[in-house]
Amino acid sequence: MLRSQRLAVVLTLEERKEKTALEKMAEAGQHYEAQRQQIENLERYQKEYRDQIRSNQQGVVPVARLQGWQAFIAQLDQVIGQQQKLLEQAEDRLRVRREEWQQAWERRRGMEKYIETCRRQEQREQDLREQKQMDEAAGRLLSRRR
Repeated sequence: MLRSQRLAVVLTLEERKEKTALEKMAEAGQHYEAQRQQIENLERYQKEYRDQIRSNQQGVVPVARLQGWQAFIAQLDQVIGQQQKLLEQAEDRLRVRREEWQQAWERRRGMEKYIETCRRQEQREQDLREQKQMDEAAGRLLSRRR
């Protein structure tokens, strides 16, 4: 069995690794997008709540109600901060998964190039063998004629 044929098994393994890495990167991208969307939703809700408070403050507002609003906005700020940390972690995970996929892609691509180099070398060797056989056959034919 030729080297290029034996290496086809290795190439298949590298292709599987690349596919797995790509799937993990896609999952990490979806998780990142979900975290980003959650922050947007929280920030939008917080803005709507603040706007609602402003519109309700046209008259006299009891201190207890005002303190309640402020406490709720502070809680929203805290939740948004926690969500921001989750988003940063998701972004880090996505970056790592992207690097892992890039490395898997490069290994697979390198194996393809190596196999192609082996095939060219095998073809050159085959061509040389055939040329040698033809030269020997021509030599035998020439020596018989003499």
